[in-house]
Amino acid sequence: MPDALTPAPDTEDDPVSVRIRKRLQDSRARFLANDNISAFLEPGDAEALESEVAEKFAAVLESLVIDINNDHNTRDTARRVAKMYIQEVFAGRYRPAPDVTEFPNISSLNELLIIGPITVRSACSHHFCPIMGRLWIGVMPNGHSNLIGLSKYARIAEWIMSRPQIQEEAVTLLAERFMDQVKPDGLAIVMEADHFCMHWRGVKDTSSKMINSVMRGSFLKDPALRREFLSLINLNR
Repeated sequence: MPDALTPAPDTEDDPVSVRIRKRLQDSRARFLANDNISAFLEPGDAEALESEVAEKFAAVLESLVIDINNDHNTRDTARRVAKMYIQEVFAGRYRPAPDVTEFPNISSLNELLIIGPITVRSACSHHFCPIMGRLWIGVMPNGHSNLIGLSKYARIAEWIMSRPQIQEEAVTLLAERFMDQVKPDGLAIVMEADHFCMHWRGVKDTSSKMINSVMRGSFLKDPALRREFLSLINLNR
């Protein structure tokens, strides 16, 4: 008889989502909407998950009383939505971080670097409506910083943003990632975005945007540096 404390093994009869969830729970790992769970996926899981999502989304369409068998426009909608969620708009949950080549700061650069605007796309975890915006990144490197290529900032931003989340948490996650990756003296991020959960539903206000910022290290401690960064990005908005 198996030990009561031994996790139950995966079985092939379980849906793939159940098997993945068991691995996460056995490891006591979080799997909130904006968490990356790629380390818990085995080969073939993403494809199986896509098929499972398609099957379940077809049931959603049926519950909306849409005749997906005879309506040529929605016949393949469930499959398209599943592919969109797993491979595109929420890919940052299911794929590992992009490879980033780092270079030593041989010249001991210690002047302000600004990257942006970077176009970003995400989705509100409250209604799964799009969040579309731009962000600017300020970096104050030091002699021990890891320098990364310009395109890598965009790749990491896309990886973090391609998850269901709220904007405030997304920018914080992005700041933590860049602090770990680059190891600068200071980091600043400003994001400006349209939220379609506000444009498309509810008050249907199409003019409002959200702007938020995260400051770390020298940007938090030095008001002059913070003002320089904010004034320079305002020239490019």
